[in-house]
Amino acid sequence: MHRRALLSSLAILPFLPPAAASAAQVGVNVPFPPLSLERVNTLPAKERDAWLAYRKRSEAQMAADRAALRAERTGLTEIPAAPKDGNGQNTMPLDKPAEWYGSDEAKVLTANIISFQTPAGGWGKNQPRNAPPRQRGQAYVIGEEPVRPTGDFDIPSDRSWHYVGTTDNGATIHEIRFLARVVAATGDTAAKASAIRGLEYFLNAQFPNGGWPQVWPLEGGYHDALTLNDNAMISVTSLVGEAGRGQGDYAFVPADLRPRLLAAEQRAQNVFLNIQVRINGKPTLWAPQYDALTLTPCSARNFEMPALSTTDSGSLLVYMMKLPNPSAGMKAAIRTGIATLRAQAIRDMDFAYVDAIGARRFIEKPGALPIWGRYLDLKTMQPIFGDRAKIIYDSVADVEKGGRKGYAWYSRNPQKAIDAFAEWSAKHS
Repeated sequence: MHRRALLSSLAILPFLPPAAASAAQVGVNVPFPPLSLERVNTLPAKERDAWLAYRKRSEAQMAADRAALRAERTGLTEIPAAPKDGNGQNTMPLDKPAEWYGSDEAKVLTANIISFQTPAGGWGKNQPRNAPPRQRGQAYVIGEEPVRPTGDFDIPSDRSWHYVGTTDNGATIHEIRFLARVVAATGDTAAKASAIRGLEYFLNAQFPNGGWPQVWPLEGGYHDALTLNDNAMISVTSLVGEAGRGQGDYAFVPADLRPRLLAAEQRAQNVFLNIQVRINGKPTLWAPQYDALTLTPCSARNFEMPALSTTDSGSLLVYMMKLPNPSAGMKAAIRTGIATLRAQAIRDMDFAYVDAIGARRFIEKPGALPIWGRYLDLKTMQPIFGDRAKIIYDSVADVEKGGRKGYAWYSRNPQKAIDAFAEWSAKHS
């Protein structure tokens, strides 16, 4: 099933900064529609069977993962403490000389990574890998999530079983890339087996329509959404493509696995084309996450509403422009996406901390480089902002004073896509 996100709305307009006096609440965020059995059963028969099989596979794997941990804990007098959290990617460098990946330091990292791989084949997030290997009975992921207020979109059904296999914050993706670097440098057989299990994890987690959720096995909530946010699906697609072609570090990938990985890459690329949001019939940008069944933009956390995302769209466009033989459809998506980014660029403004008020504000700065609102309204194409109370505003000032500080509400990252387009367009007339 591939439904384009068709939205009836106002014409696409370049950004016009709203007057401060006109700042207002413009909406209320609503929760992600669950990927429930009830919804799946409303699909046409051909689509329904594939989704029912997918749900069954996810449920069976979740049960197996939990059973494996219970079995380890049988007979233990004390359950080991959950692993500590931290920046996992910083502990798994991918830019060292080949000989480093056979060093004692790399062996510690490799042992830790392999030990924390879930039975499904994925990894949790935010776990430093320069720590001892996982102990028998120890949780696969970091400790329990904090208690959240009623109505928070990010309340897990089980606080002790959250993100058990995820692509959030680069998890699973980075572990596989590190293991592949180890295999390429040393031929380590345990690292090879673990990396292959990780690649198979992505094949099992892929939606029937070609997308990927943020967490698998499915755990509910917005984690079941098709996720572009923070490069999740983009990074998975890039990884399975490289592995499927045996590029770089992936010469070890078995011949019988490669066609399946390439097929997964192609299906994912088709999804990218199908989910480019159309407004008034015109293709624009992409949303950070989509309802997997309808392929329409959906919410994530309380302050992350259905919207276009200039940052995620910029990252996707950069990925597309690196493809060696883009199809006509891909070329059209690139051109229309870049045109939309150009139209939404904001000039002579900056998102900066203001000492007098102790918060960031969107302020005039003549000569400043172009900047973009992170989220754009699906009707007006104007920047919008959310808070923990699920209120959507047209001014970042309303959000900053409400305590949602530190979030990247504005970004200059989309400029990377526009810069890359200059070279790309010269090669693709």
